[in-house]
Amino acid sequence: MSIQKMSSIEPVPLYLPPGFEDRTRKRYTLALIKQNGQVLLGLKKRGFGIGLWNGFGGKIEPGETDHEAAAREIEEECGLVVKPEDLEEFGVILFEFLDNPILMEVHVFVTEKFTGIVHETDEMKPKWFPEDGFPHSQMWPDDEVWYPLCLRGQKFSGYFLFQGHTEIISYILREPSPNGKTLLEKQANLN
Repeated sequence: MSIQKMSSIEPVPLYLPPGFEDRTRKRYTLALIKQNGQVLLGLKKRGFGIGLWNGFGGKIEPGETDHEAAAREIEEECGLVVKPEDLEEFGVILFEFLDNPILMEVHVFVTEKFTGIVHETDEMKPKWFPEDGFPHSQMWPDDEVWYPLCLRGQKFSGYFLFQGHTEIISYILREPSPNGKTLLEKQANLN
């Protein structure tokens, strides 16, 4: 499936669960690079998510747009050069970890346009995977939920609640509109 180029860079609206409007959030990017039915992932070598396969991304620096941050992170983490305007935002996810009061707001991008040669960096070891052959047991558990939506071209906005870094307590993924329908949901069973 080919990604359709948007006529303008439009952000996906963030889904905020009730009562979350005033919570502190840090903004991040995550980019998936596609080519010929494959997706480039990187094995995280240090920092948050060490030992897990993931897309490329990180913090949005002051003065950067989401698209600029995603393009910068791709180049820093795997050597490929992507123009910000060639990144299409497919989702935005709010992550809450029970042991951390600060929420992570992650803007998810996809592109098939890039230049350069993939190479290993101090932070990531890149590798191409078939779209239907991800190493899910070595990825964040939420990836198995939302990656398929993203790769089939479904835009989304969502929320994941984690216990530690390996257990999803609940999640909701919705269409990115004020009255968007729920695409996938898992409610917490706290009894």
